[in-house]
Amino acid sequence: MIASLNGILTYLEPTYCIIECYGVGYKCFITGKTLGAMPKIGENFKLFTFLSVREDAMDLYGFSDMNELECFKLITSVSGVGPKIGIALLTSFSPEQVSFYISNNQPKALTAASGVGIKLAQRIILELKDKVSASITANEDFSPYSATDNNDTLKEAVAALVSLGFSQSEASNAVKKLDGDLSVDSLIKEALKLLSRQV
Repeated sequence: MIASLNGILTYLEPTYCIIECYGVGYKCFITGKTLGAMPKIGENFKLFTFLSVREDAMDLYGFSDMNELECFKLITSVSGVGPKIGIALLTSFSPEQVSFYISNNQPKALTAASGVGIKLAQRIILELKDKVSASITANEDFSPYSATDNNDTLKEAVAALVSLGFSQSEASNAVKKLDGDLSVDSLIKEALKLLSRQV
């Protein structure tokens, strides 16, 4: 099992990256959160990893912190749930949000992730409700809801960034770093500056 990689970031796409370790490049599929934590090409970066082995493929999934990795492993332990769903959930939500929605029986919230229908969300909650709290450590400033939930200006800015091709997680994380009193246009411009530095 490849538990982690520590090397040079040589290539980056919205859904995967390549980390070179001692001359060997490892392709890792990543979440929106991990994408947002990536350094510039050519810089060193560490990923915690999970190796998925199937009959026809061996895929490596990389995460910027252990909370994401543990949440991913929990999600994919559910019957019928594969790595793509795990990545989709962790691109739409933080591990703490996933834990909150599962613990508080909120399947509708989970359906915001790509590929997650209400029946699948209900099954995830049914199988994980008693497991998530012990495995995922909440941050002190954790809120289950996005900072954009109660502010129409921020919502508009996030929606505009998503329409430009950024994930909900990327857009929300960028906007949350900005002054909420800015206009929508200013928020979009400043968020694009932040997001451009991550690639």
